[in-house]
Amino acid sequence: MEIDIRYQIKSEEFDYQTLISVLSGYSNPRMKINALLKKAIIIRVKKGIYVFGKKYSNRSCSKELLANWIYGPSIVSMDYMLSYYGFIPEAVTALTSTTSKRPKTFKTPVGNFIYRQVPYNYGLLGTCRIESMAGGFLAATPERSLADKIRDSKGNSFHNQSEAEQYLFEDLRIDEELFFTLDPDMLASLATAGRSKKIELCAALLKKMQRP
Repeated sequence: MEIDIRYQIKSEEFDYQTLISVLSGYSNPRMKINALLKKAIIIRVKKGIYVFGKKYSNRSCSKELLANWIYGPSIVSMDYMLSYYGFIPEAVTALTSTTSKRPKTFKTPVGNFIYRQVPYNYGLLGTCRIESMAGGFLAATPERSLADKIRDSKGNSFHNQSEAEQYLFEDLRIDEELFFTLDPDMLASLATAGRSKKIELCAALLKKMQRP
């Protein structure tokens, strides 16, 4: 039966409704789910969200997709995406996301998922869909990733472009060449939506750097 489940569920990530549908032939599907969990054939990431255990997995699960599912609406952003795009040198293991809901952290069998709050006015500004083997996930663009990081850095204040430059290239260690490729107008729009003077200063710095 375990092989049959693997055959019927194509993705590594799946929800409770998918599992119940596959196990509909059982008189007590919930009892079967508990048995699958005990054998580590499937792993519960969070209530209602599962992945296959190592023995039955065909590939690594998409933690980015799981981040979208675990607490939403949300987008993968900040440190994780800055590392993903190559803007910072450090590898980031925790999945950082932003949401208009209250901030939360989930410690799961497949990793830690951190959610930080951003203004509701942001909406889908600076978001994109990144395709993956799991079918794609909702993420922040480089501009939004940086803006979210700047807003979340409560202890780092700066009041002019010179201090903004120090913060970006010394504190965050942002790759200067990649920073140069960002859209200053998008950063400015994010500054307005988020009412952030710090993002506004970074947008002004970027425009100055791009000026011929």
